[in-house]
Amino acid sequence: MYKLSALLLPILSIALLSSCPDAAAKNTSKKKAKAANTSKVHDKAPQAFGERADLMRFGADLAAEQGWDAALLQAQLAQAKSHPTVQRLIMPGPPGSAKDWGAYRARFVEPRRLQAGLEFWEQNGAALARAEALYGVPAELIVGLIGVETFYGQITGGFRVIDALSTLAFDFPSGRSDRSAFFRAELAEFFKLCRREGLDPLSVKGSFAGAMGWPQFMPSSWNKHAVDFDGDGHVDLIQSPVDAIGSVAHYLASFGWQRGMTTHYSVALPVETTARALLLAPDIKPSFSVAQLQAAGAQPSEAALEHAGPLAVIELQMGAAAPVYWLGSENFYALTRYNWSSYYAMAVIEMGRTLQTLRQAR
Repeated sequence: MYKLSALLLPILSIALLSSCPDAAAKNTSKKKAKAANTSKVHDKAPQAFGERADLMRFGADLAAEQGWDAALLQAQLAQAKSHPTVQRLIMPGPPGSAKDWGAYRARFVEPRRLQAGLEFWEQNGAALARAEALYGVPAELIVGLIGVETFYGQITGGFRVIDALSTLAFDFPSGRSDRSAFFRAELAEFFKLCRREGLDPLSVKGSFAGAMGWPQFMPSSWNKHAVDFDGDGHVDLIQSPVDAIGSVAHYLASFGWQRGMTTHYSVALPVETTARALLLAPDIKPSFSVAQLQAAGAQPSEAALEHAGPLAVIELQMGAAAPVYWLGSENFYALTRYNWSSYYAMAVIEMGRTLQTLRQAR
């Protein structure tokens, strides 16, 4: 079993040094946590939907489409509960909150999660090597992603998925863009998944948004991208880390991961604000050739000059400090298809690279 020994701790300290939030960031995080805990106390108790007309129509239509027993499906749906905590958690964060890449990174690239990552890699090395060979996704990124998502299966969510999805499908809160249609489709996919895999829809648990298992797949992603990587005849992302490994790699490959391509490069942006704004406008979508970047006044690294495909200019804010910038490749963009955030993608990359460094130093 791996241990963060005295030999490895100096390496870990160097890796964490640039990511530790300052005192102000820590105080802000504590205030947010306190506010979240306070608001949670005031959430109302979940209420059963019962035979609510819109939910029963949904059940009847889905049963007719799939050739299922409508009465059974409607009876299961009637036991779903509208969950105020789910409604609260789906809302965006408070306006004006400064993003801080250093603080975000430190949430994941930290000793306990790294220790768990080393043990996960040791226990599942063969599956990780097989996934990398088959799909071209490096083992370090698969390990990094599962670590960021669920702390290697330790944090997979405590909400009944039927409650979370039904709440967001039929009682989506006002105050943000309505995504109830998306969650109705996910609720339908959840019942298809439960039928195929023999799961009890009233027992499966996941996140407040209905994501499940080691890799936190939504039902539609499970149905479309998950694979039976351990060969037992079932796709089980809740109990099988091997299925999770293969499914994460297959998902990224399905969204354009290219074998051997670097995820990002360093860059110096032009000082002129108009040129800088032009480069940042496409956000995480790779949109510029190296020549276009140089014409706009950017200075890509020597390694980036050899890149043949389009690149995105990635900005990571650092709280009160100056932002940092990178060039994201199509592989960086593929990572954001898992979670549409450059901070998330970079955390996965940093987690994986740190683990790889620790393994090589053992």
